[in-house]
Order: sequence, then structure tokens, then C-alpha cells
Amino acid sequence: MHASSLSRRAVLAGTAAAAAAGSLPLTQGRARAAATPEAPSGYRWRNAVQGGTGFITGVLFHPSVEGLAYLRTDIGGAYRWDDRTDRWIPLTDHIGWDDWNLLGVEAMAVDPAHPDRVYLALGTYTQSWAGNGAVLRSEDRGATWQRTDLTVKLGANEDGRGCGERLLVDPRDSDTLWLGTRHDGLLKSTDRGATWKAVSFPATPSATGQGVTLLVAAGRSVYAGWGDSNGTSGNLYRTSDGVTWEAVPGQPAGTAAKVPVRAAYDRHTRELYVSYGDAPGPNGQSDGSVHKLRTTTGKWTEVTPVKPGGPTGDGGTDSFAYGGVAVDARRPGTVVVATNNRWSLVDTVYRTTDGGRTWTSLKERAVLDVSETPFLTFGADKPKFGWWMQAVALDPYDSRHVVYGTGATLYGTRDLRHWAPQIRGVEEASVRHLVSPPAGKAHLISGCGDVGVMYHERLTASPSRGMATNPVFSTATGVSLAAARPSYVVRSGWGDHGNGAFSNDGGRTWAPFATQPAVAKSAPGPIATNADGSVLVWSFGTSDPGHRSADNGVTWSETATFPKGAKPVADPVDPARFYAFDTTTGTLFASTDSGRTFTALATGLASGDSEFQLVAAPGRSGDLWLSLKWNGLYRSTDGGAAFTKVSSCWASYALGFGKAAEGASYPAIYMVGSTENVTAVYRSDDEAKTWTRINDDRHQWGWTGAAITGDPRVYGRVYIATNGRGVQYGDPVR
Repeated sequence: MHASSLSRRAVLAGTAAAAAAGSLPLTQGRARAAATPEAPSGYRWRNAVQGGTGFITGVLFHPSVEGLAYLRTDIGGAYRWDDRTDRWIPLTDHIGWDDWNLLGVEAMAVDPAHPDRVYLALGTYTQSWAGNGAVLRSEDRGATWQRTDLTVKLGANEDGRGCGERLLVDPRDSDTLWLGTRHDGLLKSTDRGATWKAVSFPATPSATGQGVTLLVAAGRSVYAGWGDSNGTSGNLYRTSDGVTWEAVPGQPAGTAAKVPVRAAYDRHTRELYVSYGDAPGPNGQSDGSVHKLRTTTGKWTEVTPVKPGGPTGDGGTDSFAYGGVAVDARRPGTVVVATNNRWSLVDTVYRTTDGGRTWTSLKERAVLDVSETPFLTFGADKPKFGWWMQAVALDPYDSRHVVYGTGATLYGTRDLRHWAPQIRGVEEASVRHLVSPPAGKAHLISGCGDVGVMYHERLTASPSRGMATNPVFSTATGVSLAAARPSYVVRSGWGDHGNGAFSNDGGRTWAPFATQPAVAKSAPGPIATNADGSVLVWSFGTSDPGHRSADNGVTWSETATFPKGAKPVADPVDPARFYAFDTTTGTLFASTDSGRTFTALATGLASGDSEFQLVAAPGRSGDLWLSLKWNGLYRSTDGGAAFTKVSSCWASYALGFGKAAEGASYPAIYMVGSTENVTAVYRSDDEAKTWTRINDDRHQWGWTGAAITGDPRVYGRVYIATNGRGVQYGDPVR
């Protein structure tokens, strides 16, 4: 249950390129620096802490340096563990708007012989609308990077994203790297990732898009897992000379039809442990196994802790696969392996100390402490042990330090019994909505994918009440606050017991609407409350009429004249006024009778822009700003009767308002857009006549077009919704 889904293609764009073949260099242009140094922006940037909130797809302890580890996510970049501060340091925030597709990390690698070297393979999607992948390489543990653009695509947010690692430093030569791709076979670099070439590999890619699922060193050999069915010969390959690849002989019966998900090598016993699933995961798996190969003799042994297919006790079948696997670098024969997609009996981590002859499940004795990130209960009495457990790692310097990733966090233990999130610094939410109330305890309410709505009493700690409950939302589709009555807030989304809710205490506690329109069950769209909280307007799909309620959701009526699929916007002063922009026709609609009817006003505006935003300036009636991704910024001061283009910027992706500068009469305006040739974050203190860039090249966070808002109580503070790096907030350095 993670917001990283292919549905984001609607709001992201990329360019397709043909994959390279044969021995042609797989660099696009020349290797280049990942970010251009520049002077500080005058802002300090931090995350509004939620705590994880996304799928941890890989964790890699450095085998030669105590306390050094790296973490990857499917849409939110990579991190390095800082042992001095007990937190993760983001390494890819420099990735900008045009390179949004590179915030997904397909794989990572470290060099055991050179502790400061680290490599990342980046690329979120392999579809035609997504850009090509890239490899980042660093000589200083990710403080600075060099980048090589590939001519192939990588899929860090597609099926199989928890497999791996697909990137590996050759055990015989630190200058040689291997990169497994989904559609383009195996790539090799002999200059530490600066250039890449396709090499001969005995398996043929198919449309399923798994290709090479893992690369692992075992002694001086390299093994590769293959995710596309390969008949009866098996899906594990190896090279002993770095040139010729062959299928590993004698692979166990039944594994030819399975995907090798993860592998780990025990250098003491010279055994390679491989976890398998009938699908790459993290979803869609129902069968799997664990096998080990003694590399010196070629002998295979099945060491599956518990075979799938047994009864669940409630009449169901215990279906699941195996995911993460890790070996103890200090204790021969000590291994941990995780189940995956085991929803009925809940996933677990098994541990063996005798090479897989016997196993112990760690779940039954586990004590989970989620006090630091309370949202992990997801509205239940207590959290689950885990799900989507494909990232498992064992500290090579501490045999009792085990970590495993889930779809929402990274759990860690130091005694094999007590577990807590080891997630400080990691923020991966896909944020869609931001509200900064003008009064009350909370300065921020956020609406996200997968973790619903959060009420931030403090920006520096995960909300103490967790995600909004009653009902629980998996994904929020709308959040709206009554401008003249800020204690009243409404939200919409995909809920467990209803898809709409209201709050009378500023978003601290919630109650579901007494009823909801029938269409809300299948298409809960954005919602708005008018200035005094007396009327609600709720929008649904493009083929469904909007609905209105004047009794706090007790009853609802269709609003036939509301443009279908549009987002309702309330006037912040006049309770009788609502607005909506119909992008299909380029028409602004307005209601002056509290949402009963809507009338077309300004016409001839740009149409077809799916990423538009209509925003009402606070404290003013009829002062509207229309932000159009492809067509710039427009303003109306007469309630939408006419719009004038703002000439100071040529592209506007997100727009919001905050407290006015000292001596200014108009609110500060914040924008994600372009005034010249760079997409950045800007502030204007003079009604958009001029703009000041307030972020810098080190703080870009990929795609940031969902929402931006200033704080109405703190001049200069701005909140930015990112697609994988949570809520970023900035304050001027004074």
C-alpha cells in the first residue's frame, strides 16, 4: 500500500529513446556533473516529519566500514546512514524537475575495497512517456556525484522493484561494474560507471519487463537472477571469467518457473542463498521457496522455512512467496529471510543459525514500538509486523542488528526481539494536498497517497495522532478548510468506512459524513467547503455530476451545472461563491448561490491542461489565480469574469499564498514554475510583478507540481508537496 503507482503517468511526462544494442556505448552524450554548485538561496530546507511513509526497496550495509549503510526507495531517492546522528541523509535531492524520473532508485552498489565509492542506478518507469535511466557515481559517499545518462530505461517503481540488487562492483576488479536491466539485458562498465556497453547474455528479455532481477558476488564469480521465464534450464546464471555467462547447472526442480528475488552469499560456508517467488512482487505472489547452492560443489539444497499453501485456520490458504535474504558476515550458517505477500497470517522474518536446517520466526516474539511514527498502526490497535518485505539486511558488525523494509517504513532490532522504525531522515510520501490554517495549534495539514491526511502539531516530529482516522484513508483526494471558520475542515479520499469526513477542531479529530453520494464509493474526487463551513461541494469523475450538501454531509443533491470532474474552489470571503475551471473547454464557472448552480464566465482560456490549479487569494473576494502548466499564470479580480496573463513567468505548475511581507498589503505568493529557463521555487512580495528564487540546485526534489502554500502566520515560510520526498518546508535564513 504505497503511493508509488503507475497512475502517476498522468501528471508526469518524459521522452522515449531506443535502447542500445550490441557493443555501442550506452551513454547519452557525455558524463556530466549531477548538480551545478551555486550560492545558497537564503532559505533553510527541511522535511515536515511524517516518518518513512513509503516502500523501502533496498538496504545495503557496507561490508568494510562499520556504521555505513545505504537505503533506496522506489520513488523517493537514496539515503546514507549517518551513525553519529542516527539518521539517514538524503543523497538525491539535487535531482530537478526535468529529471523527475530519476528519483526512483532501481539499484545501488558499494565497493568493498574503496569505502568512499557508491553507485546508484536511477530510473522510475520504463514506459514510453518516461525518460531514460542514469547512473550516479560518487567518490565521497554521495556528497557529490558524477552522472552518466543511459539510453535504456529502468523501472524502480514497477513490479520487481524490491528485487536486487541489480548493480554490482565486480569482485575481481573495482573498475568493472555490472548493471542488470529489465528490457535490455546486461550492461557492463570498465571505467567505474562512466560508460556502459551491452554484453552477451544467454537469456532473452520478454514483455514482462523483469530481465535481470539480481546480481551478487560469490567469491570471484558473479551470479545473475533472471525474471522472465526461461523454460526448464532455470533462472540463475553465472560468470567465472567476467566474459562468458552460463546457466547454473542442476537448478532445483520448480524454480525454472519462479523469479529469483534476492540472493546472499555466505563466504564462510561458500553457499549462496536464493529466495524465489512465482512473481517478482511486491504484489501478486502466492508461492515461493528458498534454496542454497554450495558454490564449490554445485550442490543445491532446499531450505524453505515454511512452504506456502497450508491452511490459515479460517478456511483460507496460506499463500505467499519469499523476499529479502541476508547472511551474517561473522557467523557461518546464520541467515535471515522474509516472507512476502502473506496477508492472512502476516509476513515474518525467519532466522537460522545452522544453514537452513531449522528456522525460527521472529514475528511471534516481536515487540513493536512505533511511538516515533504512530501512523504505522493505520488506525488499528497495533501495527502489523510488516508487508512488502523484500529489503532485508544484516549488519556485518553486529549479528543482532537486523533491518527489514516494508511498504511504509524500515524496522530495525538490536536484540532480535524489540523492533522500532529506524527511519529518521527518510520521507517518501507522495503529497497531493497542503493546507496551512490561519489559526489553531497545527500549522500544516497534509493529504498524501497511501497515508491519507496528517495533522502536524509539530513540523519536527511525526504527528502524534498518526494518520487521520474515522475513517482511515489510504489516499487523500481533497482537503479543504473554511476560511472564516478555520476550525472546520473536510477531507475526501479512498476510505475504509466512507470516503468523506469532517473535523470541528481544525483537523485534530474527525467524523465521517452521515451519508455520501453513491458515486463517492468508486470515484471520490476533490471536495471544498465554503467560507463559513455551511456548504460542501464534492466533485467526482469526469462522467459524474458534482454534489452539494448544506447539512454537513447528512444529505446530498446533484449539481447538474457543475463541470464534471473539475475541482471546486471556495471564495475565502463570500460564503455564497464557489468557482471551478473546466479544462476540457477552457472555461471558468462560478456559483453565487452557495453551489446550487454554476454559470460559465470567462471562456477561451487554455484547454486540455490536466495539471492546472485554480487558487483564490486569501482575504479577498473574487481574486482568482489560474496556474496552467503549459500556458503560464493568469489572474482575475472580478470573480472569474475575465483573466489577464501574468507576464513575469512563462510556466506555473503550482501556486499558493502566505503571510505578507512587512509593509506589504498583499499576501506573499509562492510558485513552482519558470521565470526564465529553470523550473524552481519562487516567492513574490509584489503581486507577481517580480519573483525571487528561494530554492537552490541542491534542493529540487524532482517533480513538485502537486501543491505549494505559504504559512499565513509566518512570513517567508513555504510548504511544498513532492512526489516521493514528503513535505518540504523552507524558512528564510535570518
